Amino acid sequence: MPVFEFRSDGIAEIAKATFDQAGLKERADLQRLLREKIEVVAPDTLVISEEFGDWEDSRRRIDLLGIDKAANLVVIELKRTDDGGHMELQAIRYASMVARMKFDQAVNAFGEHLQRLGRQGEDPRSLILKFLDWEDANDSLFARDVRIILAASDFSREITSAVLWLNERDLDIRCVRLTPYALDGRTLVDVQQLIPLPQMRDYLVRVREKAEKVREEQAASMDFTRFDVRVGEQSYQRLTKRAAFLRVCRHLCEKGVNPESIAALGPRAARRVLYCLDGDLDTTEFRAAADFDTRRWFCANDELVHAHGKTYAFSNQWGGENWRETMNRLRATYPEYKIEFTEAI
Repeated sequence: MPVFEFRSDGIAEIAKATFDQAGLKERADLQRLLREKIEVVAPDTLVISEEFGDWEDSRRRIDLLGIDKAANLVVIELKRTDDGGHMELQAIRYASMVARMKFDQAVNAFGEHLQRLGRQGEDPRSLILKFLDWEDANDSLFARDVRIILAASDFSREITSAVLWLNERDLDIRCVRLTPYALDGRTLVDVQQLIPLPQMRDYLVRVREKAEKVREEQAASMDFTRFDVRVGEQSYQRLTKRAAFLRVCRHLCEKGVNPESIAALGPRAARRVLYCLDGDLDTTEFRAAADFDTRRWFCANDELVHAHGKTYAFSNQWGGENWRETMNRLRATYPEYKIEFTEAI
């Protein structure tokens, strides 16, 4: 939408410009200026680092990293281009990289940031605590979520569609458009939050709640049949399918059966029955694996299996005939362990 100047002699349209035409560079100018007045794109945010990249691949750096009043991390990515490039994918990658940041790590990053700004005399810990209105650090409340703010002169349809879809799935990503205009040798910037529209916030909350209700109803329609299971001399009553599978697998492993031999009996449709890492690991170490999704595996300390210098987690994704087919194969392959299962009454 054009911007107009109202003059005493009439109304004149202000010429739209680009950051390139205005001589503003992405890092040296746009990033630097917003760093000092971040509330333009991210209200109630404290910038704790610029060009943050405290990980192995130092080429990947977050433009601006902040925290908000709720102690959430805020990843801010800037582009002066008119389509945003692939900044949403880049920001999601960065968000996953900083998601496990602890309070003391944030303090260290902020301290380095203050030093680069020539503010060595300021205490980063005290500044963060004051900003959060905390008396002392609390890691259980710090960085419980990561918000993402994308700021660019415009966004492609691919980006806006992706952001809308991700927000429907409980991510918090905002698109802020920065539109420069040239007026009498000056650069004016129109700042507008495109996604989510501020006036649409309540509506989007209702949409999200409705989607969650649909997911809950779908979950309620799933098969929750319980089974009584016997393996060896042990009997277990009213187990879910996934719990019954784990009981049988752990019993077999305790008797010396190789976990990989058990996994080989899984159905073709469930190719990943077993997740394995070298070493005798506990839950914390096991869950730290980069590609490990804790929701899909039995990975509590009393669920992991340790054998042959490795640590194994069995899949908890079982249902329908996949489960029954695998249980029948286990029973047929290891008859000496007298595996039986019947639907609980």
